[in-house]
Amino acid sequence: MNDLVIALIVFACLSASALLGSYVRERLPSQHLSDDSVAVLKLGTGLIATMSALVLGLLVSSAKGTFDTANAELEGAAAKVIQFDRLLARYGPDTQGIRTELKHNYAEVTQVLATRDRRQIAQLDSPEVIRRSEDLQRQVESLTPGNDDQRSFKAKALQDMDAVFAARWLTLLQSNQSIPPVMLVILVTWLGIIFGSFGLFAPRNGTIVVVLLMCALSTGATILLVEELNRPLDGFICVSLDPLEHTLERLGQ
Repeated sequence: MNDLVIALIVFACLSASALLGSYVRERLPSQHLSDDSVAVLKLGTGLIATMSALVLGLLVSSAKGTFDTANAELEGAAAKVIQFDRLLARYGPDTQGIRTELKHNYAEVTQVLATRDRRQIAQLDSPEVIRRSEDLQRQVESLTPGNDDQRSFKAKALQDMDAVFAARWLTLLQSNQSIPPVMLVILVTWLGIIFGSFGLFAPRNGTIVVVLLMCALSTGATILLVEELNRPLDGFICVSLDPLEHTLERLGQ
């Protein structure tokens, strides 16, 4: 489901809970809203609010970690690609064809990532793309070094290729995470109880309604933030592609 749709659903559920609490307040007998009853309700709501705050905090922290990891992996892979290209250049003119193909493949990957389209990005894990990467690796393996320097360059180039492949798999695997549906349902239920209690305790007037709606909107925005950070390659919040574009300019030089 689209991340924005999920956030809007959360906003609608919490707003409805707050309005329902306000509706119930006007129809409850006065003894149900006595000081003793309200005190107990506030204690229960405080417990649920604490659990909700802990879960939301953990979700934001985890999502931020996913985003930062993907960003670091992209930057690290870009640096490794430049290093790989320079090793091939130092190896000698025999690697010119490999360097040209490397730049062509890297330009296609950068172009796909720049679309921010989830379906196109998923194609980077397709058998065809994997086959092209493996073909490039086999070309490096087929090089015949003529001296110790070339043997060293070839070994280091193969190590860099393995590092780039590992970074790519990790980034692609982390780009499709989201809040587990069961956890999201539980969290929204807790938040719905909290917002319902807000409507139950507060008098019904325009100011209170606006404040509750703003709180619901802020909570929905937090859920949107978590979902977006969990998908660092597409959506509203994405990792920067500047390192990839800078690398592309340097390849082949």
